[in-house]
Amino acid sequence: MHVLVVGTGYVGLVAAAGFAEAGHTVLGVDNDPAKIEKIRKGQSPIYEPGLDDLLARHQASGRLSFSLDLRDGIAAADAAFICVGTPQSEDGSADLQYVLAVAGALGEAMAARALDAPPLVVVDKSTVPVGTATRVHAAIAARTDRPFEVVSNPEFLREGCAIDDFLKPDRVVVGCQSDHAEAVMNGLYRTFLEASQGLWLRMDPPSAELTKYAANAMLALRISFINEIAALCEKVGADVDGVKLGIGSDHRIGRHFLNPGPGFGGSCFPKDLQALLKVGRENGQPLRALEATVEANRHQKQVLTLKVKQHYGVVPGNPAPLAGRTFALWGLAFKAHTDDIREAMAMELIDGLTALGAQLVVHDFEAMPNVRAKVGDRVRYADDPMAACAGADALLIATEWPAYAAADLAAVAGLLKAKVLFDGRNLFRPEAMRALGWTYHSIGRVTLLPA
Repeated sequence: MHVLVVGTGYVGLVAAAGFAEAGHTVLGVDNDPAKIEKIRKGQSPIYEPGLDDLLARHQASGRLSFSLDLRDGIAAADAAFICVGTPQSEDGSADLQYVLAVAGALGEAMAARALDAPPLVVVDKSTVPVGTATRVHAAIAARTDRPFEVVSNPEFLREGCAIDDFLKPDRVVVGCQSDHAEAVMNGLYRTFLEASQGLWLRMDPPSAELTKYAANAMLALRISFINEIAALCEKVGADVDGVKLGIGSDHRIGRHFLNPGPGFGGSCFPKDLQALLKVGRENGQPLRALEATVEANRHQKQVLTLKVKQHYGVVPGNPAPLAGRTFALWGLAFKAHTDDIREAMAMELIDGLTALGAQLVVHDFEAMPNVRAKVGDRVRYADDPMAACAGADALLIATEWPAYAAADLAAVAGLLKAKVLFDGRNLFRPEAMRALGWTYHSIGRVTLLPA
């Protein structure tokens, strides 16, 4: 099939490369000349493992190309995917200006299609609120007399493993109103579903649009729930690792998304929850559980900062205990295998501790350029994790990069002024750390002082 993908951000690039991998002919379109030039060289403008290889390989094979003009691909297209951003507006709602602008441009460009061509399937791949398919349909219909249909096909990609998620989906949700649209979509995804034995879920467009938001809201709720339980564990002397194993072994609950940590971040969960809350308010149906989830997550971002302040005896009005201290900070991205620092706990640590007079020496395997662009020289940057520890008062871990969990703790201890570790990802066992002489602060587990 011939596929037009409008937007070469995270979702658009992964979709374009993924459909090319399945053997389809794909044209990716963006209005940023510098970005298109970089992509044409096989270089992704975002960090996602495996994406550069797919971009280079399928541009070389001829299945994948990129353009600044969507008119280049619309005449032959079976489907056109809208994959542009839906940033958060001031009131929390999703800003649809880019989605609707692309819809209008598609409508105008459809003049290049033959009058007797099959209906173009226009696919909302961006994360959009309920009712967007209707608005997209209206924006296109106002500008063309050619046949088309609008489908909602939400993405369920995880940063850091998006390629695998796209090529081996556990489900494909398609909100459509005709068998023709379903047949086109099934033809695009059939190879992936056969490989993963994933589910094909046809429903109406409003249900598909709400499914995306509801899925992210449920996952966010689980994260905030286990973080709240972890905080209670610390108060009552329980171990959250045992608790999560006990509740996760219930088949009705399951073990996924029950790892305590610094709360959720990135580009999706925070924005999508606010958008869903706005939809609820507009329809007279407040989503109180999600309101609590957002508040719990806001507090969780401060959890490691609070542990540092408590350890060093910082009290309101007296930041002196941290003045002049230096901390090594491992991890800046909101999670491993990405360079995304949006809503990352590390940014809260940088703001909170530097405001109290502390200095931070930071390291991350991918996110340091993004942090440098945001905070400049407010922190120092280390080329490797060990270099960050040299002469520091303590080590803080905010991102679960596997290399951090595999670090030589004896070597780390030799570089620090004191064997003090604040672990926001529970990478180590408290009993083992105590035996090694560390003062070890983690999430949801009793802090054990050195033996």
